[in-house]
Amino acid sequence: MKVLIPTALRSYTREAHVEAVGGTLDELFADLDRRYPGLRFRVVDEQGQLRPNMRLFVNGIGVRDLRRALRPDDDVAVVQALSGG
Repeated sequence: MKVLIPTALRSYTREAHVEAVGGTLDELFADLDRRYPGLRFRVVDEQGQLRPNMRLFVNGIGVRDLRRALRPDDDVAVVQALSGG
């Protein structure tokens, strides 16, 4: 499936869009980490939870549960939330 990578993580992929596989978001990030070591840790914390500053969208719908099932034709967007005051 197609995965949109935010600018802050493109130092891992060198591309804005990459292909990955997985039956769930967790499996998708495991596949991405095999291809681009270190990428998963920037998105998922040590407890296996999505980091607070990261947002995931599957086919345009916001998702926080990494167990969310995926289909091969899904589009996944990883978005890094801005913070500050």
